[in-house]
Amino acid sequence: MSVLIDTRGLPASDRYQRLADDAPLPETAPAIVSLARWQAEPALHSRAGLAVELPNTADVLTLDAALLQAPMLVLQVPVFSDGRAFSQAMRLRRQRGYGGVLRVAGPVLPDQIGEWARCGVDEIESPRPLSQPPSFAAAASATPYQPDWRHAEDVRQQRNRHPPQ
Repeated sequence: MSVLIDTRGLPASDRYQRLADDAPLPETAPAIVSLARWQAEPALHSRAGLAVELPNTADVLTLDAALLQAPMLVLQVPVFSDGRAFSQAMRLRRQRGYGGVLRVAGPVLPDQIGEWARCGVDEIESPRPLSQPPSFAAAASATPYQPDWRHAEDVRQQRNRHPPQ
């Protein structure tokens, strides 16, 4: 059973149903389809409530602009040490202007939650419960050392503005 949390470490409810490429689409329920299926079935491009799951090998800078209208994009994380989804999230937010929900799906570590939030991720879907309370990890990394996708100032710049006395 997978666990869905937000980037504050709080449990979130999942209203989306993940579909296999050969599964029929539900009439009204929100669903997640693979990028391959979305590309193979142009009728899906205008379907409301349809989220698309991107493999970590997808070049998000070359994705079809219609894909950026999806209410949610799911970034695959096959192993916790694979950082490509961090780059995908940053590029989707900064360079492509994606404004929908970004979710990462895969084995993540609790201490990565703050980093995911700084990259613009809204939700984390883990295949198993996290080993420590996610809120602890999110609070521990609340001040970034590098700028995030929304703010241009890092901790070094903050310290220079307010030097210790």
